Amino acid sequence: MEPPTRIDLKKDRGLTVEWADGHAAYYSIPYLRRFSPSAEARQLREEMEQNPLTVLPQRAASDSGTLVAVDAELVGNYAIRITFSDGHSTGLYSWEYLRSIDPTPPEDPGD
Repeated sequence: MEPPTRIDLKKDRGLTVEWADGHAAYYSIPYLRRFSPSAEARQLREEMEQNPLTVLPQRAASDSGTLVAVDAELVGNYAIRITFSDGHSTGLYSWEYLRSIDPTPPEDPGD
């Protein structure tokens, strides 16, 4: 998969990714944390699918009380690693994975 043409992280809001095909996607910080590709987060999502009453772990927030991105770094030419204010930093968001979890609704071909 081709890397994005532009990446813009607003640590208190979210990540905007512009792809080579012209598509742009916006991922809020809480959305990125929830869909972290880490083994821990994947396991939690599987548990929640099986049991909707699964207790979510307590997460630390920033001084303002909201989850934010503390840091981010590119990993090679294939991914980005984001460190969140709750200390989570083990998920590598590959370009392919980010495209697969794109929260942007698909465009209606009839438009």
